[in-house]
Amino acid sequence: MTTTDHEQSVIAAAPKGLSIDGEWRAARSGRTFAVEDPATGHTLAEVADGDALDALDAMDAAARSQATWAAHPPRGRGEILRRAYELLTERADDLALLMTMEMGKSLADSRAEIVYAAEFFRWFSEESVRINGRYTPEPNGRGHLLVLRQPVGPCLFITPWNFPMAMGARKIAPAIAAGCTMIVKPAALTPLSMTALAAILAEAGLPAGVCNVVTSTSAGATVAGILDDPRLRKLSFTGSTEVGRQLIAAASSQILRVSMELGGNAPFVVFEDADLDAAIDGAVVAKMRNVGQACTAANRFLVHESLAEQFGSGLAARLGAMRMGRATDPSVEVGPLIDARARAKVDELVDDAQRHGARVLIGGAPIDGPGHFVAPTVLMDVALDARVLREEIFGPVAPITRFVNDDDAIHAANDTAFGLVAYVFTRDLDRALRVCERIETGMIGLNQGLVSNPAAPFGGVKHSGFGREGGPEGIHEYLETKYVAIHTNAV
Repeated sequence: MTTTDHEQSVIAAAPKGLSIDGEWRAARSGRTFAVEDPATGHTLAEVADGDALDALDAMDAAARSQATWAAHPPRGRGEILRRAYELLTERADDLALLMTMEMGKSLADSRAEIVYAAEFFRWFSEESVRINGRYTPEPNGRGHLLVLRQPVGPCLFITPWNFPMAMGARKIAPAIAAGCTMIVKPAALTPLSMTALAAILAEAGLPAGVCNVVTSTSAGATVAGILDDPRLRKLSFTGSTEVGRQLIAAASSQILRVSMELGGNAPFVVFEDADLDAAIDGAVVAKMRNVGQACTAANRFLVHESLAEQFGSGLAARLGAMRMGRATDPSVEVGPLIDARARAKVDELVDDAQRHGARVLIGGAPIDGPGHFVAPTVLMDVALDARVLREEIFGPVAPITRFVNDDDAIHAANDTAFGLVAYVFTRDLDRALRVCERIETGMIGLNQGLVSNPAAPFGGVKHSGFGREGGPEGIHEYLETKYVAIHTNAV
């Protein structure tokens, strides 16, 4: 399958180099790497393959720019963010097409991500002028307390492939609003969305050196040097818990401020009084957004025994009706997984569940042919020791288990090392509040299958990480608190 003229023009428009100190340039080594279409395996573009020396250049640029950018008027920072929001909104269709080509998700999902990413720039354009301290008298009346909020300093952002623009926007926008400079290392599988965003930020008026982007196939080797650089003051990472642990350890040498948005194993709990149609609608959103390749994806469907069969058959009917294929076709709802390794893991999890006695209501069989496709799959009565209930699936597979009472449901929901998000469906307000208080996650979708919102604090607990992105809380991650004790003479 060949790309259309319009697809080729969209790919051509995305920068392919490193963005360092306001200039697009090749990697020092001259190396490049291929970005592939996961629906076909064809190469879309060759992108600069940066290394540790390129990252050090980016660190130099961010450090040189920090003092000037921190002194930039907050209103001016907000106006740049607002212009970035407007440019993203104007170009949403082409940016969505670019994302779909390099990542594989449906055009509808890609466009929703562009809108979501843009909203972070609008939200934090309004927060930039609301960085407040306080000035109060001491309780004993002998002086005053002055509390300042100041930029933390140069930041390193490592972003994932599954939401290649939104995950960067959630970090970049509050950092700009707070007055921090940054180096961004996007995932090698999906770098074009981030380079396109960097070009838009420059067009919006962001000064050179504030946001530097280093694309690379060797993430660890590329960022290792700057993690040890005393000029770096913060690390923010979105990705797997395993890599997060390594980065937390590496960040300890410089005592960096750290934000971690890591893995998930989200329970989707359907109580006996739930609106069944609403629960199935929510399940489709929570499971199939981004073909299930999301840390927020529903991973374990815990359904009251009185509704389990109806829920399973209804969900299977909905998923079975979804059209699968190369998602540049607007009618396609289910695109490929990101690569062959991702497909192989999902196939292994489904096979393991079947060996443990799970019934397949739909899907379940590997798909041959070009591209990394997995059929939407619903598994019924999954054994508790099946891997699919313990590991993050990252694919369009919905494993269903039954529960008898509320305590059983809450215990099952919490029976995981992860704690990012949970979904709860019930029409009983008292039950809803009790369950939401007892479930151990950073976020809960109550009677809805989507929680992501730029105005809300996104983040998890336990092995799902710490720190928050979005909402008023999001900018606090990029601010230090300074206290000044002011002596005043007694009157």
